[in-house]
Parts: sequence; C-alpha cells; structure tokens
Amino acid sequence: MRWLQVKLLVGIKMLLAFDIGNTHTVVGLFKKEKLVNHWRLASERARTEDELAVLLHHFFEHAKIDMSSIYGVCISSVVPDLTEVYQYFARRYLNYEPLIVDATIDLGMKVLYKNPAAVGADRLCNAVAGISKYGKPCIVVDFGTATTIDCIDADGNYEGGIISPGIVTSIEALHLKAAKLPRVNFEFPEKMIGQTTEESIQSGIFWGSVFLIEGFVKKLKDELGKKTVVVATGGLAKKIVEYTEVIDYVDQYLNLEGMYLIYQRNRKSRQL
Repeated sequence: MRWLQVKLLVGIKMLLAFDIGNTHTVVGLFKKEKLVNHWRLASERARTEDELAVLLHHFFEHAKIDMSSIYGVCISSVVPDLTEVYQYFARRYLNYEPLIVDATIDLGMKVLYKNPAAVGADRLCNAVAGISKYGKPCIVVDFGTATTIDCIDADGNYEGGIISPGIVTSIEALHLKAAKLPRVNFEFPEKMIGQTTEESIQSGIFWGSVFLIEGFVKKLKDELGKKTVVVATGGLAKKIVEYTEVIDYVDQYLNLEGMYLIYQRNRKSRQL
C-alpha cells in the first residue's frame, strides 16, 4: 500500500502504541514522551492486518502525519488473536518487529505475582506509568471490561491486585441472565433508592461500583500504607471520580504512557 497520497507532515519521529483490550483498542502516537494523537477502535476479532492498515492510513492522513515518521511499535494486548494481527501489520506495513509487553521484558520493577506470565499486559503498563508519574506505593484502578486494581508497594514492586466485573459487563450480564431486567442507560440515578426497575439497576451497578472501590482502597491502604496514592484510568474513570473521594488522580491514558516508558527501557537492549 502507498501510504501517502497528499502532502503530509514529515520529520517527526514517533512511537506507535497499541493498547488492545477486550472491548476497544486504543492507538497512541508519541513524539518523545508526549502523547500527540490517539484513536479508539473496536477490538474486532475478525479484523485482518490489511483492514487495520486501511483504518490507520485514514487516521494518519487526516492528522497529516507521515507513516514513515514511525520509529517503533509497542503492543499491550489481552486478546491473543489480535496480538498476532497487530504484529503482522507492524511487520508488513511498517517493517518493524514490535515490542510485546509481558512480564519477561525489562519493566523496571519486580513482579511478585506467583505466576508473572499471568499478569495482563495492561496491568503491567498501568503499574509502570503509575510509579513513574505518581510515586510509590501506588494503587491503579482501571475501569474497563473488567475493573482491575493493581498494587505497587513502597519498594516499587508489583504485588498483584484485584479483578472484578466491569460496569458495562455487569449491566450486560444482568440483562442477559435475568429475562425481565432491561439493559439500562449508562448513568448514575438521581437518587440511590430506585423507584423504577431501571433506576434500581443503575443504583446497584453504579453505586455498587463506587462502594466496591472505596472498600477495596480502604483495605489495601491497610496493607500498603495510608499515604498510598490512588490513580484511576480507563474510559469510565472520569464519571466515577465525581462520586468518591478515595481517588487522587484520573489519568485516562496511563496505559499508553506505560507502554512508552517500557519501550524506551527496552529499546537499546533489544535493538528496536
């Protein structure tokens, strides 16, 4: 494919990062350490590397960015089938071998999980960026398909964390498993006491999520220390933080920033 059909910006060396989640894939472009562009795609399992190339071609062309300015590719993925698709894309269309984030590469922190290979790449990226930006000890709450809570101790070690159903996942599960329960709108109800079935479900899902986070943070600070910083990320973080005081910072693109840090850390040793 010929990427350039119009005059685009050149001379800007950038890192291309793919955060592949179960529901969405976030594409990020870094100029040095700054995230300068980002896009969100559906994580379609049937998508091919050729289809991905067409999509990205349009994104880059619209942003007036020359694909030849890319100096490397980093992939964080929790969807193995899509990992291969993005690898093939990087090799075929960019002529780069991408860095795949997992516990075997240099993360700059010890992973104390009993089976480090079982830790999701997204959780590792969040932890790396959390330490770098907000210090240690640190708790990162990621509101995604699952709500994950990751813990970094005072020595900068990744200790592990908590995985619970995400907000949208909970809404869908109730609708699918209970014949008379509708799929509700994505919003907090005006009052906690629901006076319709929809309001009752909204109260249970959304206030339940707030209380879940508050309870977990309280207990985790007993283990990590009272001064532990709490960072929220993911698409729903800004909505949840309005209703609780236990979250210190909201950083929507924490995962992408972790990918940038990890790539730079491994760039020379892996000749990327």
